Amino acid sequence: MKAFFLAVFISLAWLPGGLAQVLVELKFDREHYLPGETLTVAVRITNRSGQTLHLGGEANWLTFSVESRDSFVVSKNGEAPVVEEFTLETSKVATKRVDLAPYFSLTREGRYRATASVRIKEWSAQTTSPPKDFDIVDGAKIWTREFGVPASGGANQPPELRRYSLLQANSLRSEIRLYFRLSDGPESKLMKVFPLGNMVSFGRPEIELDGNNRLHVLHQNGAHASLYSVITPAGDIIKRQSFDFSATHPRLHLDREGNISVVGGSRHLTKDDVPAAKAPEPEPPPAKP
Repeated sequence: MKAFFLAVFISLAWLPGGLAQVLVELKFDREHYLPGETLTVAVRITNRSGQTLHLGGEANWLTFSVESRDSFVVSKNGEAPVVEEFTLETSKVATKRVDLAPYFSLTREGRYRATASVRIKEWSAQTTSPPKDFDIVDGAKIWTREFGVPASGGANQPPELRRYSLLQANSLRSEIRLYFRLSDGPESKLMKVFPLGNMVSFGRPEIELDGNNRLHVLHQNGAHASLYSVITPAGDIIKRQSFDFSATHPRLHLDREGNISVVGGSRHLTKDDVPAAKAPEPEPPPAKP
């Protein structure tokens, strides 16, 4: 019996020190988000315990909590699916990226705090990250348009009503962002929310809808630069291109057939282009005489 209690005492005395050598940290891509926007957090796990850890095999190996700094309860809609078994050797680091937006009710403006807990099965214990704060902010709506899409029930059903909206999030200290939002007609259900990019305070976006209800947006994102985006009724970006000012400014042009394109300015390729821009083929060396 004494040997049993001694073993338990040694185990309990060792566990906190071992847990202290497994570090869990959270990192968000940004500090400010709009309601309904993808809220991806990177969970960084550093193993300095001197043992190889086996993680990811159980549904509860990684769990999250989010609380409001403004004293109201944040409803949890479920656990994020994070099961993906892996081993983490000592002195190694692993990073798991998770979108928290579908699993917490983050519709109110305010300051929030997130933490993550990693359960280590071999030790029957868990370690928790330091809290990480982020903000949910509201955007000022600068444009909206309703449109119809074929009903999912078939051709005999009336079309479903959807709504495009563009919002300006100017509560960020260092920049102004232009956001796209797709919702149902009454805006009771958000389908997609994401940033189109930075924008200048003195420029107003050019906006057009083509015959397929695709949204075309050209907005100035720099002193002498503009960004062109084309978005489908499903909320997918199918084109993103960057243009510089030249002798003329870039602008949207609608031709007689209803096609929309950018005229003026000069396009430059970037790594963020959609579809991905291809570098020009190198010129062949000159032929030897």
